[in-house]
Amino acid sequence: MARQRYHDGLALRQALPGRFLPFLVGAMSFLAALALAGGIAAHSLSQRWTHGAGTVTTMQVPAPDDPASRPATPAPSSGPPPTRIAVVLDLLATTPGIVSAHRLTDAELRALLAPWIEQTGEQTLPLPAVIEVRALPGHNPAPDLLAQLQARVPGVVMEHDSVWSDRLAALAGSLQGCALLAVLIVMTVAVCVVMAATRAGLQTRRQAIALIHSLGATDGYISGRFASRVTLLALGGGLCGSVLALPMLLVMSQLAAPFSALGDPAATAPMDWHDPLSRIDALPHALLWVLLALPPAAGLTGWITTQMTVRAWLRRLP
Repeated sequence: MARQRYHDGLALRQALPGRFLPFLVGAMSFLAALALAGGIAAHSLSQRWTHGAGTVTTMQVPAPDDPASRPATPAPSSGPPPTRIAVVLDLLATTPGIVSAHRLTDAELRALLAPWIEQTGEQTLPLPAVIEVRALPGHNPAPDLLAQLQARVPGVVMEHDSVWSDRLAALAGSLQGCALLAVLIVMTVAVCVVMAATRAGLQTRRQAIALIHSLGATDGYISGRFASRVTLLALGGGLCGSVLALPMLLVMSQLAAPFSALGDPAATAPMDWHDPLSRIDALPHALLWVLLALPPAAGLTGWITTQMTVRAWLRRLP
């Protein structure tokens, strides 16, 4: 059986081969996916810190079992004065904006100090009581609360993580700006590549295009044929770039899991390569949408660029 050959009227398969352009568009899509993933990860980490560790206030109460200072006008009571730690916990329970107040146990204190203090069978070092106070996001009760505590329980020390959360938010903003700049550079390079490939194809088929244009073929017909060919090639390249970026993003997501979900055993568990769908579901939804949107975006960019390039070239024909 004789081989059948299919040609598109302008022989664009010869003018625009299906190897060079998809490879370059796929590489651009791969780089764009990595850049956008970095920006999304920085934003996600900043949000988790701001609404997680950034809302924690650490409080140290020296000599927690000693009697607390009585107020200036104490209420009549026949019982012993409350301890310093009891006064602190009662004040925290009545302070608005505080979600929870957890006093670390002796075991938790030992685990916290283990990297710096050698552990022995008997704890001889007097340690202050440590309380983790969680407040509502964006709420810092430290200034007013510290003044009230100093009046009742002198020596209390409070440390809020808002400084670090603000610095991390600024860092995340700069990383997102860098990611956006990288994407703009990648898009610019992709547009230049499509323009160069289209102009090369126009020069290859210059005589045939000039002939059918003189016979009445409209600019829309010629640019449409070129744009359809480039769109298919760019769409295939963008799809390949997104698929190739997915395994690397899965590995990066696994490496970043301890920083984005502290204390979550599922997030820090080893990756199960036999069940990749579960790991894909663990990726941020915004990143999945980006991977799905990259191939259509590459195709649309190729179509617009080709249309503009071909129409501008046709206007210069005699």
